[in-house]
Amino acid sequence: MMIMHVQIHVKAEHIEAFKAATIANASASAREPGVLRFDFVQQTDDPQRFVLVEIYRDAADHAAHRETAHYKTWRDTVADMMASPRTAAKYNRIFPPAEK
Repeated sequence: MMIMHVQIHVKAEHIEAFKAATIANASASAREPGVLRFDFVQQTDDPQRFVLVEIYRDAADHAAHRETAHYKTWRDTVADMMASPRTAAKYNRIFPPAEK
């Protein structure tokens, strides 16, 4: 399992357009066979900050996601909306334990 948290800081004037583009991407991403979860959240005390919580079966599924048309469209659409480059951290699940 591969878990990613993608931190995104959006320019204030692009918040609504960013949300629309990201909802479209998240909706399509959630339907990919290797995606276990794809959450899109907005920080309550700073509405310019967002996090994508992406959970894939494995690294190959994440690589496949990055080759989809909807991801490439999102990446290109939101590039100029960001106040700073997005960052990502990868995590391993500790609990609950994997089902056997």
